[in-house]
Amino acid sequence: MTQKHIHILGVCGTFMGGVAIIAKQMGYQVTGSDINVYPPMSTFLEQSGIKIIPNFDVEQLQPAPDMILVGNAMKRGNPCIEYMLENRLPFTSGPQWLHDNLLRNRWVFAVSGTHGKTTTTGMLSWILDQNGLEPGFLIGGISGNFGVSSRLGNSDYFVIEADEYDTAFFDKRSKFVHYNPKTLIINNIGFDHADIFDDLKAIQRQFHHMIRTMPQSGLVLSNAAETSAKETLAMGCWSAQQFVGEEQEWYAERITNDCSQFAVFHHGEKVAEVTWNIVGQHNMHNALMAIAAAHHAGVSVENSAKALAGFVNAKRRLEVKGEVNGVTVYDDFAHHPAEIQATLTALRDKVGGGVRILAVLEPRSNTMKMGHHKDEIAPALVRADHVYLLQPDNIPWEVVDIANNCIQPASCTADLDKLADMIVAEAHPSDHILVMSNGSFGGIHQKLLTKLAQKS
Repeated sequence: MTQKHIHILGVCGTFMGGVAIIAKQMGYQVTGSDINVYPPMSTFLEQSGIKIIPNFDVEQLQPAPDMILVGNAMKRGNPCIEYMLENRLPFTSGPQWLHDNLLRNRWVFAVSGTHGKTTTTGMLSWILDQNGLEPGFLIGGISGNFGVSSRLGNSDYFVIEADEYDTAFFDKRSKFVHYNPKTLIINNIGFDHADIFDDLKAIQRQFHHMIRTMPQSGLVLSNAAETSAKETLAMGCWSAQQFVGEEQEWYAERITNDCSQFAVFHHGEKVAEVTWNIVGQHNMHNALMAIAAAHHAGVSVENSAKALAGFVNAKRRLEVKGEVNGVTVYDDFAHHPAEIQATLTALRDKVGGGVRILAVLEPRSNTMKMGHHKDEIAPALVRADHVYLLQPDNIPWEVVDIANNCIQPASCTADLDKLADMIVAEAHPSDHILVMSNGSFGGIHQKLLTKLAQKS
């Protein structure tokens, strides 16, 4: 092995932390640094024997490691980046290193799309694992089944969450361009990441670049109803294509209203039923994609359905944080109008029409903070009975604009504690409080549970 010591800048990000654990399992000496050192990733890294330095002081690069992996959060001006460049130390990106040292020798299942990546990657990894294929995987969250975000695996199969975000400060291509998949899932393609993409066409172009790297023996799975995916495939595709949707190769039909039980159809024939502890039409769609991808590797639909019965989703996917005095508090990662709508629809299908849902939203993603999708948020919240919005102090627009466009009662404030008080004052037994953010939301979940317990 020529590269004995790998040092990772930005090691506590979900992706780079996952790369670190895989490199350690491959036999490399791995160290890393970050200023955002917190569980669960910091715990997993330490348990794997990976030393974390909680700063970017240049001493960590003395003596020089054999290779520096640069996380995409690292920017020019960072002391380690400047030292690395000035002293001509060897460096690369996480995705490029992963390709060169692992993925090019594997059957890669890449799970892409604006929404549903983490969940679908977890499902596919679990299906392959339960059918004895011992896959490696890298998931953009802590898997509910495996308890980790990544592993090397013991076979040719590797499942990876294929993120369209950029690779590094020196490589502005999407991360997934480096993965060279044999099986590609495109769940959907929508506009997001307005901080790095000018428009939807720029994102579609990156998807096209990934498709260009696939072999003819490969397979692209996409949604027949997705116009943006169709447009992308029309730019050129040299692999087989299969589609999900009515009158397509793959189709799913719910048996229960909340999709906790659904039927799977292949070429028009019902071939299996899935009964599981997950809800929502979007998750039924995710499962169908995972089933179709596993089928490409020879796993029968029936065996995939059996595996999904034991699937446990990653945290922050309609996760119950607690129940107090008959009020249930959920946490969800939804941060895009399509995700907000899908999550609310799933919860509505689960609890029924006669139960109140209080939706709580923090506009926190880069795209939201820039004001993109602002006009789409109120319509996405339509399944909620009452809406509560936090006004962040770092955005150039007012969330009251969303509140004014809501058809149901909507409240907003810049004070987190006041927001929690407003929600608790409104909450009644049997209500469901759905908190949505791609950040910690100031710990509002526990604030709500504590205040609900104190409510007389």
